[in-house]
Amino acid sequence: MRKASAIQYFKHYLAPYWRGMLVMIVLSLLSVVFEVVAPLFMGRAVTALAQYVAAYRAGKQITIGAFQVNLKLMILMYSLFLLFLLASWLIAVRINSFANHDMRVNLFKKFQRLTIKYFDTHQDGKLLSLFTSDLDNIFNALNNAIFELIAQVAIFAGTIWLMLRVNVQLALVTMALTPVALLVTVILMRKSKKYIDLQQEKISALNGYVNEQINGQKVIITNGLQQQSIAGFNRYNDEVRTAMFKGQLYSGMLNPLLQGLSYLNLAIVIAAGSVIVMNSGISRSVGLGLIVTFVQFSQQYFSPLTQLASIYSQIQLALTGAKRIDQVEIQPEEDQVPTGQNLAPLTKKVAVVDAHFGYQPDKEILHGIDLNIPQGTMLALVGPTGSGKTTVMNLFNRFYDVDQGCVTIDEQDVRTLTLKSLRSRIGIVLQDSVLFTGTVAFNIKFGKPAATDEEMIAAAKQANIHDYIMTLPQGYATEIDGEQGIFSTGQKQLLSIARTLLTDPDFLILDEATANVDTVTEAKIQAAMDNIIAGRTSFVIAHRLKTIINADQIAVLKDGNVVEQGNHAELLAQKGFYYKLYTNQMVLD
Repeated sequence: MRKASAIQYFKHYLAPYWRGMLVMIVLSLLSVVFEVVAPLFMGRAVTALAQYVAAYRAGKQITIGAFQVNLKLMILMYSLFLLFLLASWLIAVRINSFANHDMRVNLFKKFQRLTIKYFDTHQDGKLLSLFTSDLDNIFNALNNAIFELIAQVAIFAGTIWLMLRVNVQLALVTMALTPVALLVTVILMRKSKKYIDLQQEKISALNGYVNEQINGQKVIITNGLQQQSIAGFNRYNDEVRTAMFKGQLYSGMLNPLLQGLSYLNLAIVIAAGSVIVMNSGISRSVGLGLIVTFVQFSQQYFSPLTQLASIYSQIQLALTGAKRIDQVEIQPEEDQVPTGQNLAPLTKKVAVVDAHFGYQPDKEILHGIDLNIPQGTMLALVGPTGSGKTTVMNLFNRFYDVDQGCVTIDEQDVRTLTLKSLRSRIGIVLQDSVLFTGTVAFNIKFGKPAATDEEMIAAAKQANIHDYIMTLPQGYATEIDGEQGIFSTGQKQLLSIARTLLTDPDFLILDEATANVDTVTEAKIQAAMDNIIAGRTSFVIAHRLKTIINADQIAVLKDGNVVEQGNHAELLAQKGFYYKLYTNQMVLD
């Protein structure tokens, strides 16, 4: 995997627009030519005017035509400068909008291709900050800073070239403070970069904390932890403030320091220019025009430095953001196994064979477990919290792959199957239901958008949620989002079951689907589960053991090992670990 690079990132997204960028650069250069040349005509106009005034006072006859011509040429140069500048800016804005659009689309697409492990190891808020902070910084920089960078570099180079053409001595005087300006710039830029990078890291951490606190707001309110939550926020926010202050302090110092050097340089040019003119023997009118020309050149010479200093923080924020996003874009993606076999309908069994697995290389969770689920049967997996039940579920649809052993469907290793065909045969109802913004119908059809309304309604009826949906103001057309209180936790679970039923999977996984509901809702969910399980190969993770007493096989998982296996009656007769779990629950119930 290559190293994340901001330059590589910009190169990738700006390369498709190279023609437009070339036109923009050409127009920018032309605008710079007109801007740089204009002071020449200004100086000539001043010289012509001074000569006219001197001749007028001496009583000589002289036309003012030279002044008028040079004045008109100066106005023409500045007009062309503005025209070409506007044209290049419009092209830059268009390129920026399209490139930024591509960045957003590709980043979101990348999220859809990343592994589950990536999302398990990164906070939601930090990922969201890539869209809300980093991409916005890139957009601002492309919209302002990059265009300004091209124009100011061209102005800087063009001014140096033209100054040397007009008068070498005054050109060298004008550039005398350049080493000082560059030294100040390098020192402050290095300091600023350090803290601007840190600023973005701290903002990302703050976003992660805020997202976490918002998601857990009910728990915070229930336990009266608002002050502790605020204290945590203040701690993160103080870190952002400190990094932001130092980053902006160093980058902000650049502009006033360079402005001060610019004014000092202006005084040096006027003083040195006056000495050179008086000692060179040229006329006062020509000398005055020369000094005016180099006063303008001095301002043009330092203007790029001060302009670049003023936008440095923007550029650095964009570079930091581009590197952070590129870090995501170089992450490994899920292996789609494009050359693999397509999984046919299940006819034999699903099996876990000597599976070893750990989320970390040095910490194994599963220690060589074996499970067999014949076609059309139900296997329930039970065990204490932390025993590895959900980890087993993650292996079936390749959220994670085993470190040793294999998971097979009809004796085919799941790693040899195309990911699309594998997941199309597997349906999952998770413990925590997820609803998406949209209509009720949209949510039920989420896994099968082409389903007919009749199929949708049939699935909702099987899931025991149809009657409630019909009590809503607009029925299946009712708009919902994940935060609305239209559906209770249990009803959300029933909607998830309806969604899964609609996809008609060969192999069904239920992950503690009744864990967070009351006994009445549990009965409805259990009835819906019976409908969805009937005649289908099923793998059920259960905490409430009374919900799986009819399972064909029950595997008991403890500390990453299958310690017992059999049906409910057989396991009770053994009076082992399952017996203890079951009797303890019955006492509590």
